[in-house]
Amino acid sequence: MKIFFIGDIIGSPGRMAVRELLPDLISRKKIDFVIANCENAAAGFGVTKKNVEELFKCNIDVLTSGNHIWNKREVLEFIGDFERLLRPANYPSTTPGAGSVLIPLKTGEYVGVLNLAGRIFMQPIDCPFVTAKNKVAELREKTKVIIVDMHAEATSEKKALGWYLDGEVSAVLGTHTHVQTADEEILPQGTAYISDAGMTGPFDSVIGIKKEIVIERFLTQMPNKFDLAKDDIRMQGVVLDIDEVSGKAISINRISVKLKDS
Repeated sequence: MKIFFIGDIIGSPGRMAVRELLPDLISRKKIDFVIANCENAAAGFGVTKKNVEELFKCNIDVLTSGNHIWNKREVLEFIGDFERLLRPANYPSTTPGAGSVLIPLKTGEYVGVLNLAGRIFMQPIDCPFVTAKNKVAELREKTKVIIVDMHAEATSEKKALGWYLDGEVSAVLGTHTHVQTADEEILPQGTAYISDAGMTGPFDSVIGIKKEIVIERFLTQMPNKFDLAKDDIRMQGVVLDIDEVSGKAISINRISVKLKDS
């Protein structure tokens, strides 16, 4: 089974990259299932219902997110309406939405997707390790093909979770930092790992934001309005080849495709 995981989609440039680049990649790589992190799909912060509907029309099967999922207040009104739109599972149980999902395939098999958020340099929410163990046990009742989006700041926390879940899930894929790392590997018990799958959006920027604005904030330490950059648009992520019977990863390969004339 070929699964494509798309790194953080940033605003309208990221959504454009998905619309224009994803169909060809699905065809060339013979992709069976697509997951994308959408927490920055609305102008770089949060997501709207219109964004969610647009991305699902692009042949994305599951949308994951992270700490920015709540930046647009309207998400509280619709997150419960989309089974395939996830927020981190280690938010309190009273939080709207769900943190994991089982998706049936035409073959009768299932793909499980679990969304988690880290705690180092981030909000002090429930433990992602304890949550992961409990949620993975539930998902494994139906399938061994389980993909984990670990949305976290610290590489150490992401890597620790990869080792913790090695052999229990098909992949632990890092998001949030918007910089694709070169540490993709298959851990000893068959779990694919990468610290960050990358960013889908404008690369003539500082993680998606206009360079000048970010530099000014660093120089002055004064708040200013973050505007999205527009140039050098790329789609990044990883392609996973998973054995459907065992759930173990066969390969993990980084993807970075540039939108022409961007």
